[in-house]
Amino acid sequence: MKSRAQGPGARWGKAVVIGGGFAGLVAARVLADHFSEVVLLERDQVDEHTGVHPHAPQGHHIHGMLAKGAEVLERLFPGLRAELQDLGAPVSDWGENFRLFLPDGFAPRDRTGVEVQTFTRGELERRLRRRVLALPEVTLLSPARCEGLKMESPGRVSQVLYRMDGAEQPAAVTADLVVDASGRSSTLDNWLMEMGLPVPRKRVVKAKITYASVNFERPEKGHPDFNVAYQLVFAPHTPRGGAILAVEGNRWVCSLFGFGDHLPSTDDAGYLDFAKSLDNAHLAEQINRRTHQETIRRYTNVNNQWRPYHKVRQWPDRLIAIGDAVCVFNPVYAQGMTVAALEAELLHRTLAKRRERKTGLDGMSRAYQRTAARIILVPWILSTNSDLMWHPHHQPISARIAHWYNKHLFAVSVRDAGVWSRFVRVFNMVSPPSVLFHPAVVSKVVGHALTRRKRNPA
Repeated sequence: MKSRAQGPGARWGKAVVIGGGFAGLVAARVLADHFSEVVLLERDQVDEHTGVHPHAPQGHHIHGMLAKGAEVLERLFPGLRAELQDLGAPVSDWGENFRLFLPDGFAPRDRTGVEVQTFTRGELERRLRRRVLALPEVTLLSPARCEGLKMESPGRVSQVLYRMDGAEQPAAVTADLVVDASGRSSTLDNWLMEMGLPVPRKRVVKAKITYASVNFERPEKGHPDFNVAYQLVFAPHTPRGGAILAVEGNRWVCSLFGFGDHLPSTDDAGYLDFAKSLDNAHLAEQINRRTHQETIRRYTNVNNQWRPYHKVRQWPDRLIAIGDAVCVFNPVYAQGMTVAALEAELLHRTLAKRRERKTGLDGMSRAYQRTAARIILVPWILSTNSDLMWHPHHQPISARIAHWYNKHLFAVSVRDAGVWSRFVRVFNMVSPPSVLFHPAVVSKVVGHALTRRKRNPA
């Protein structure tokens, strides 16, 4: 994707984005290439200096940008990685700079060629927001609470109703295209039903994972030989896990998480004790070194939920939904921001093709939602298959098979750097899942399973 591409066709008039968080910012960046004006409606008071804001309660916790998502961001915001590096956000190889504890031991430290950058969600949003608000096409209205949509004609959205903070009456903004990027709290399904459009019930898979996070200093002296340490939560015998990431400003951000009753504490001593209970001692070692820290914050709203807008047969023209407004993933798997970036890239391709062919915007929205669903499907399966295994009475055969395969795949990966590298590439969305089912990999997984069964016939 070329930055600030103009395209052969004339720009459309005005696009409106509901939500000024990560998904809204990447959407606004894309729309600025195709519309003369982009209005960004954000319910919180934000400006170019804002990082974490109140209606992004998960903003204080660990966020991961998978390698595929980072590729998309760099195309949308050239130089972003270097800008974050200048602030101290390191770039790390998934083998060399990671200490990952899998159910059967530590993953290999061989170089994988897959690099990711670690930073806080607040700093990432701040950098994106500055760039987006500097675009001449973008106007921010904040704080503005959206209250509904209006149709110009049957089947075509034309206005967004919103209310500025303190205003007695709502205002309306006319739009050629509306993008809902308002996150997990989106009320778009209610608005659609108010317009007489039935929406299928959202799919929900409960994660029952609670996590608690804290930022603290990372002293310049005595750095460990890793930038990321992680322990995987894995049903049914590993209900506790955690991750610690080196981020900008010489800090660590740490999230500890537990399934069910395994709640990470929010007091200093209890937090350290929880970390000491993990098999990956690197987390507790760094937590124990802290001399100054921010508040420990807990977050529990981590259920997977997918609003199946791609199944709405009468989906309105001129309306798009992206990011958590469509699908929320258990954040333990670090998929949400990457999926939102891929959806924004899809929106760019869709609009560019329409401009090239001069076909207009009508008829685009439903096709977009169906294609976006294909982006969502693989990470949804990965996330929900794992989470379903915590529920002994609700395990479909597909989830049991996937869990069995992953269990033995991880066991093989501990001693086989090649298999681990394949998993890393699939997890980071830079390779398709099929690479994990290459005959060479399948034979190792099945061989391990048979060997373990002989050793433990019960």
